Amino acid sequence: QVKGVAAKYKGFSTREEAEKALAGTPEDYITRKPHLPSTPSLASDLHSHSGDQSSTIHLPALAVDAACSGNPGTMEFRGVIADTGTQIFHRGPYAEGTNNIGEFLAIVLGLAYLKLHNLPWALYSDSKTAISWVRQRQCKTKIQWNTKNQDLFLAVRAAEKWLHENTWDTPIYKWDTERWGEIPADFGRK
Repeated sequence: QVKGVAAKYKGFSTREEAEKALAGTPEDYITRKPHLPSTPSLASDLHSHSGDQSSTIHLPALAVDAACSGNPGTMEFRGVIADTGTQIFHRGPYAEGTNNIGEFLAIVLGLAYLKLHNLPWALYSDSKTAISWVRQRQCKTKIQWNTKNQDLFLAVRAAEKWLHENTWDTPIYKWDTERWGEIPADFGRK
């Protein structure tokens, strides 16, 4: 019943928490995205606030994560709506990948998705390395391209091409796992 409507909704772990929220006001549970000044410089396209982060999660937001069995190993990644867990995209499995490559691809696909749909959301990743690679507009992996991981490296090249040909206003934040628990896009395989 919310299809096509700019609805905001939230899940709760227990019925008691949900009833308490229902008795309160929506403002008690909605966090507004901070106003970030836009600048024309390429370096400022990526807003990474890992050192200056408040204790709240900026919503609405897209959360991304990757999972890898081994290093390198079979890798996949996905993006979900942070407050609902609704999956927006999923890619993989890819052979001979790494978690950092998956996180990099997830951030770039998330940026492209938010830009395509003109969504002024924040984006969260729990990978400092991948956020850094996106800032540099290059996947700095040491994994070598071979016939087994060819599809993965074609995806990496396409992501790097998108980064060089596009700008974005999406703020990218480092997910604070210690404070908030696992990122909503986590695959739950730890």
